[in-house]
Amino acid sequence: MAEAADELSTPLGQQTVGRTRRFRLPFTAMQALAVLLGLVLVGFAGVVLFNDNPLGGEPIARITLRNAPPAATDEKHAPAGQPAEPAVKSAAKAPAAAGDAKTVTIIDGSSGKRQDVVIGAGDPAEKTMDGDAAPLAMAGIDPRLLEKSRYGMIPVVADGLKPFTVYAAEADRAKAARMPVIAIVVGGLGVGAAKTTDAIMKLPPAVTLAFTPYGADPGKLAERARGQRHEIMLQIPMEPFDYPDNDPGPQTLLTTLSSEQNLDRLYWHLSRLQGYAGIANFMGARFVATDPVMQPIVREAAKRGLSWFDDGSTPRSVAQSLSAGQSLPFARADFAIDAVPTSAEIDRALVKLETIAKERGTAVGVASALPVSIERLGAWLKTLDSKGIMLVPLTTAMLKSKSG
Repeated sequence: MAEAADELSTPLGQQTVGRTRRFRLPFTAMQALAVLLGLVLVGFAGVVLFNDNPLGGEPIARITLRNAPPAATDEKHAPAGQPAEPAVKSAAKAPAAAGDAKTVTIIDGSSGKRQDVVIGAGDPAEKTMDGDAAPLAMAGIDPRLLEKSRYGMIPVVADGLKPFTVYAAEADRAKAARMPVIAIVVGGLGVGAAKTTDAIMKLPPAVTLAFTPYGADPGKLAERARGQRHEIMLQIPMEPFDYPDNDPGPQTLLTTLSSEQNLDRLYWHLSRLQGYAGIANFMGARFVATDPVMQPIVREAAKRGLSWFDDGSTPRSVAQSLSAGQSLPFARADFAIDAVPTSAEIDRALVKLETIAKERGTAVGVASALPVSIERLGAWLKTLDSKGIMLVPLTTAMLKSKSG
């Protein structure tokens, strides 16, 4: 019927052409291109937002190092409830042969700066990313006095040498034995580069600096302090009476942990920087007053050739008696000179420290790196010579007290 109708309506002399049905897309080519570009942008945004790459796509070098042979396990140092960890092994190795060294060129993607890094098995003088020698070489760290723990390098006695004697700052000990001496320890360093740098640069080398194990790179700041001839100590976070409301930080030594667990935490702290002559409590009023948990820590410090500094924050501390039992070099702060952080109170505390030194022969003060403390200390230290008092590093005060 439809075909007949078409023929009747077709003009005379013309043939009917069959109609074909054409397929049409539901969108135009421009619309398809726009959708494609949108998907690309969404994918790029997802990579930027959710990809954990702090270098932001900067060129990096990946270096394959030879694996060391499997180490023996040491169950004694494994924390309770954890599998045994590799035993602590000596880090003193023979230098790598020249043929073992490899040079890798690293290119900074932002500046284009090229840096050659020499990688050699067992070579303590490897280069850092900024071209400086590695800390072991720059800071005068003796590789014989280090051994490998599961956290990194920690101090050890070797070849009759102890970190306490090797890393003690130079001093005229014969002169110190004849006159009153004062040792000043400025603690809490390593967290806050500005205040740490102020203490390093504005205080004389005879001032001992104590570093906490926290901060982005406490080892680099400690290295800078040693470069300015400061003697350094490592502060170990320990449990205070009001823990956990007052929390010293990660890996704090606790009275509720076993000796193996606390020793494991101690190794973590010891590995955070190098070149210290001894360790000190960071907070820890409850821990240092608890004999059973302190005994293994003091024994470990003695075993590793270190000294012990008690900040004097609690009269109940057992550190002095335990250190004497281990023949561990020891000193205790007489008081904190900036307990009241005002210029007038700090000046009064410093005068009191002078009196103790003249009466007893040795006095030890502890301070934080507050700007007012650094400023008052700097001014006062310039007057000591005229008062017949000698400023000495903490290790010198320890040796004088022991001989006395």
